[in-house]
Amino acid sequence: MHKYFPQLSEDQKEKFENLLPLYKYWNEQINVISRKDIEQLYVHHVLHALTVVPFYPLMDKAEILDLGTGGGFPGIPLAIYYPNVNFTLIDGTAKKIKVVNEILLELGLENARAFAQRAEETKTRFDMVFTRGVSSVSQLLLWSRPLLKKKHIHGFPNGVIAYKGGDLRTELKELHHREYYEKRNIYELFPIEYFKEKYIIYIQG
Repeated sequence: MHKYFPQLSEDQKEKFENLLPLYKYWNEQINVISRKDIEQLYVHHVLHALTVVPFYPLMDKAEILDLGTGGGFPGIPLAIYYPNVNFTLIDGTAKKIKVVNEILLELGLENARAFAQRAEETKTRFDMVFTRGVSSVSQLLLWSRPLLKKKHIHGFPNGVIAYKGGDLRTELKELHHREYYEKRNIYELFPIEYFKEKYIIYIQG
C-alpha cells in the first residue's frame, strides 16, 4: 500500500497498520468481513477504498457520506487518508455500526462518525456520496440525490462515487440518457490481479 501512497505520514501509517489487528479482533465478535477475506484486508478493502484518490481527490473540509458502509469501507481508510475531510458512515445493520464505532474510537479518528440508519433517514447534506457494493447505480442516485449540497467545492460536481466490479453495461444503461457518468478502470493505475474488472463509477448529482 505504501508503494502507491508514499506520502503517508507516520501517524497515517500507524493507523493503517492497526486496522488488521482491530478487524481480526472485532470480526471474531461480530462478522463484518468474510473470514476467508480477512487476511486480504489491505488489498481487498483498504487499498480498494483508496483507489478513488487519484481519480477524484477530495478537498479539505468536504463533507462525505459513506452509504451502506458495512464494516467501514470505504469510509475508514478514506478518513485516515484525508484527516481534514469529514466522513459520515451509515448502515442499516446496527451490529456493523457498533464495530465501526469501536474501530473509529480505537484509531482516534475524530473526522469520522457512524450511525445505524438508512439513506432516507439522513437529514444532513453532503458534497459527495461514496458507496461500495450496495445497489445499482440508478438506485444509488435515487437515494443520494436528495442528500447532496447544491454548492460544489471540488473540480467535479457533487454526485455519487460507486465502487463496482464486473460487466456494468446493463446497469449503466438503466441510467436516464441525460445522466452524466464516468467509468474509471482501477486496474490501469493499480495493476493488481484483484482489481481486474473493478471500476470507480462517478455519477453527477
